[in-house]
Amino acid sequence: MTGEHSLDDAFRTANRLRMAAFLSGCDEAEFRAVQEYCGLSASNLSKNVSALDELGYLAVRKGHVGKVPRTWLALTDQGRKALLGHLAALQDIADSAARHA
Repeated sequence: MTGEHSLDDAFRTANRLRMAAFLSGCDEAEFRAVQEYCGLSASNLSKNVSALDELGYLAVRKGHVGKVPRTWLALTDQGRKALLGHLAALQDIADSAARHA
């Protein structure tokens, strides 16, 4: 690979990459909206949220709408930067493959 970017292990699964891509398009999103978009169970999404949160890529905000507890998710600046670097590395790979095809 000739690009200056490298793949980020945090996005090695399609679920995490899909989550981050969805969240990159908004300031924050409610847990349920991310769950529905990604087609994940609450448990699976929660595990992936925890993994990205531990890396500092995701911010989790809890609150209530009326009396109903809610959770909102957002990419941090670090998470956005990591996602952009990962996507650039994927593009480098695709460009290299096209050059050698």
